[in-house]
Amino acid sequence: MSDLPSTTESHQTAPALDPAVVQALASLKTAQGAGQIGEQTLSNLQRWLTEPGYARYVPQILALVQGAKFDELDSLFWEVIPFGTGGRRGVMTEFGSATMNERTVAESANGIAVYLAKVRGTAGGRAVIACDTRLRSDEFARLSAQVLAAHGLQVFLFESHRSTPELSFAVRHLKCDVGIMISASHNPPSDNGVKAYWSNGAQVLPPHDKGIIECVYESNLIPVDDYDQAVADGKIQLIGADVDEAFTRAVLRMSLSPTRELKALYTPLHGVGETSVFRVLQEAGFEGVEIFEPQRQADGKFPNVPNHLPNPELPAVFDPPIEQARASGAAVVLASDPDADRLGVAVRDHDGNYVHLTGNRIAVLLTDYVLRKRKGCGMLGPQHFVVETLVTTPLVGALARAAKIRAIDNLLVGFKYIAQTMDREGPDRFVFGCEESLGYLSGSYARDKDASIAALYLCECAAELQKQNKTLLDRLDELYRVHGYYLEGQRSEACKGPKGRALIERLLDALANDPPRELAGVQFARVRDYQRHEIRSLPDNLRVEDLPEPQGDLAIFESAPSDLTISFAARPSGTEPKIKFYFFARAACPEGADLEDIKHTTATRLNAFQDALSAWVHKIWES
Repeated sequence: MSDLPSTTESHQTAPALDPAVVQALASLKTAQGAGQIGEQTLSNLQRWLTEPGYARYVPQILALVQGAKFDELDSLFWEVIPFGTGGRRGVMTEFGSATMNERTVAESANGIAVYLAKVRGTAGGRAVIACDTRLRSDEFARLSAQVLAAHGLQVFLFESHRSTPELSFAVRHLKCDVGIMISASHNPPSDNGVKAYWSNGAQVLPPHDKGIIECVYESNLIPVDDYDQAVADGKIQLIGADVDEAFTRAVLRMSLSPTRELKALYTPLHGVGETSVFRVLQEAGFEGVEIFEPQRQADGKFPNVPNHLPNPELPAVFDPPIEQARASGAAVVLASDPDADRLGVAVRDHDGNYVHLTGNRIAVLLTDYVLRKRKGCGMLGPQHFVVETLVTTPLVGALARAAKIRAIDNLLVGFKYIAQTMDREGPDRFVFGCEESLGYLSGSYARDKDASIAALYLCECAAELQKQNKTLLDRLDELYRVHGYYLEGQRSEACKGPKGRALIERLLDALANDPPRELAGVQFARVRDYQRHEIRSLPDNLRVEDLPEPQGDLAIFESAPSDLTISFAARPSGTEPKIKFYFFARAACPEGADLEDIKHTTATRLNAFQDALSAWVHKIWES
């Protein structure tokens, strides 16, 4: 039960500042002047020390000020935790504007409710809330329900942990106005987050995202209903089995093959995946798919995951289940992240080794599978479309165009943009959507990525290939011989805290105004800058034409066309304090050429390029 002010308590008059607060504010101003805390830290602390909505935290803040714990105060208050591409996400603490805690969770729910009332013109509405298995997730979900109920919404709260795609489905299924998912996706155990959904089941987009953010940041006193009383009064309604059944049926209706002979191993990485991914595979009839017991238990500490990092993009995550898969002869190892919206895969090759697939390669395999199956049964025409983000492999678009359907491949990072495109272009024409970070969707039952549909299709594809004595790796090679060899990579440069933000800004400025012209023998010809809406030629870095929508913090640097082209994209992360670089190489694959030689040459060139770019980045930071 939260000890935030109740609905009644929220209307009490704020007490006058006492001498201890006055003294603390003076000490903080002195610390800021001496460079011990940042200017934004001081501003945020002034609000928490003086506004009535934060009164419960004043004693703890005063203790830190009196103990001269300025480094700790700076880390807790250096920013107001932002809404990024995936909502709010960060490390959990007891208090602080820059972290996930009761206050920042409550104000997130409060902002959603206040904004919804503005849009509706009246209080009320319907909301559904779910959470994953992370530490404090159930606490934060319950608190969010209490806040929304206090605002007069009818709240549907899942009785226990569920997947993010099921939350997206439930928003539409229950005809809700908004939804909230408590999750930090694949982040470490220290983190949690809040994802906000609109009535279409997608994460909020303009203008709703900005409207909600404004209401969140304006939150002061927050009404909170008593949980037990709200449940007794029917203001909070617990849900579970009925929605689970409807969600599972919706996914299973998307099946494209009856082939089910496949031996595979699945791990939920201590997350919610057993409720969605494993259930779908079991009910689809994949009796040869087993669950990896050491990582089966729901546990937000992720105890049996290497380094406690439950991210299926990391090859090390697959080491424990691969040991069992090797012993059992499983052809495929599947892993979903804690909220089961992403799916990672490792495939056994003909020599018995397991190869970890990147998100781009999974996207290619799934796109190819869906296109082949739908074309084979007459369910594909020129009006249909495949959607991908700007940092996802261009091979997905090439496959769509080869199948004579539309490829919409100019989206910013974030699955919400794929959802937006689905609704704009027509869900009945939507074939497949994907992003390089292990996000995939087919069908119109949800508006967010879903590991369960990805697992269903991946297993169906692997089972059909197995009947031909082929693996998923063999199918990739077949595609490369037709379309050319595509290789992608990714690196991130972490920049934590207030000083990290300054480093990111310095790097973004260099990329825009003095970008690299040549790296590791790769000469760049132009830049597509989606922030400035322009295309610039290189090496002069002069604007040559306008760049249409979308607009966002993303720039793509392209080399001149050749038999082996290399390009890279750069963007600051919307959910974590780092800048991300995405690398793309494409090599021609003439008939009769040795594909393994092409792979080796391309990988060598791309690795050298990645190292050269990293060196350039650090040179900028050290200057």
